[in-house]
Amino acid sequence: MVVESDTAPTFTATLANGDVEAFDLADHLGDGPVVLAFFPGAFTPPCSNEMVALQEHLGEFEAAGATVFGISADSAFSLNAFREEHDLGFDLVSDMGREAIDAYGLEIDIEDLGLLGVANRAVYVVDGDGTVSYAWTTDDPTVEPDYEELLAAVEAAA
Repeated sequence: MVVESDTAPTFTATLANGDVEAFDLADHLGDGPVVLAFFPGAFTPPCSNEMVALQEHLGEFEAAGATVFGISADSAFSLNAFREEHDLGFDLVSDMGREAIDAYGLEIDIEDLGLLGVANRAVYVVDGDGTVSYAWTTDDPTVEPDYEELLAAVEAAA
């Protein structure tokens, strides 16, 4: 599992930004902090709550120069529908190949919901040098991060 002070693993995946495009994390490093918010599944209540909360703080993240990405194993098409339903102003990353989920050591199964091989809920802040300056994970994927603490970490990384 990735921890603070590690070099952030870069990865390629599919970007869901209203369209469907190739995504390479390396292309987004160096221009300010990057927030990577891994979540288990689109359209589930805790994940919807988290992404909406990130949207509510998006102006503050952007004011600190940060770029926010939500990341899950859902398809880009599902993520675009999810993004549209919740009017999210940040991009989502489809990691169906589990490259990012594996690189960050976050794969879990939530058998009760039939979610297998999905991302555990976790948030990382990657600074301009590509170093993880903040890492938050949970043993309970229904728990959300402390958004004020996350914002403070973004501001410190700016």
